[in-house]
Amino acid sequence: MTILENIYMPSKDLKKYWKTNLKYLGILLSIWFLVSYVMGIIFVDELNSIRFRGFKLGFWFAQQGSIYFFVLIILVYIKLMNKLDKKYGVNE
Repeated sequence: MTILENIYMPSKDLKKYWKTNLKYLGILLSIWFLVSYVMGIIFVDELNSIRFRGFKLGFWFAQQGSIYFFVLIILVYIKLMNKLDKKYGVNE
C-alpha cells in the first residue's frame, strides 16, 4: 500500500496522478539532457563561437549552465507537483 493510498485516493485518480507525475519527470529530464549533454558536449564547437559573460557559450553550458538549468528544473518540478497535489487533494 502506497502513501497516497493511505490518503484514500480512488485507484482511478491514483493512476492519473502518477501518470501525470511521470509525464512531468520525462519532460523535465529530457530538457536537462538536452541542455547538459547535447548543448554542453555535442554542439560545444558551434556554441563556442558565441560569448556569454566573457566565456565561450559551449564552455559555459558544460561547466555551469547545466547546473543552473537543473536547479531551475527542480523549482519548476516543485511548482508543478504542488499544483498536481492540490488538484488531487493530497496537498499538505
